[in-house]
Amino acid sequence: MRQKRSWKQRRRLADPIEEHVTFNDTETKIAVSGHPLHAMMVAFPIALAFSTFGADAMYWLTADDFWPRVALWATGAAFGLGVLAGITGTIELLMVPGIRIRAASWTHFILAVMLLSLLGLNWGFRLPDPQAVVLPWGILLSALTAAMTGITGWHGGKLVFDYQIGTKSHGAGG
Repeated sequence: MRQKRSWKQRRRLADPIEEHVTFNDTETKIAVSGHPLHAMMVAFPIALAFSTFGADAMYWLTADDFWPRVALWATGAAFGLGVLAGITGTIELLMVPGIRIRAASWTHFILAVMLLSLLGLNWGFRLPDPQAVVLPWGILLSALTAAMTGITGWHGGKLVFDYQIGTKSHGAGG
């Protein structure tokens, strides 16, 4: 006796994005010895963005004039290196079809542009007088930038670890 199958069992639902011919084409186009350049470059702006917040907190605790200068240099370097990392990430996004087709890639891109805007604002805000801006607005902006760095980094990590974006395919099928 033949069993009745449900509508879902009779008709396989397909995601048109996953079935696209370029979906699995996610290998990096900008690499050094097979290592994605964007993934290597983002470590510095991430560390420097958090360092800016740490330097502001140290100034708040100690009132030592050294810490606002550290924050100025850290946020300036984070912005500059972040722009370079952003350029490599944007090139990857536009050149690799399997990256470009995913909504998660565009989410990461938009968050990264917002983060770069915050880093540039934080740096520009500090340039005239690094000590005068720390409390309260400088530390609040640094806290927001650190939080945004965490969110953007989480999305970037998800692309690499969950979707293997930018990684080389190894094995018989790849």
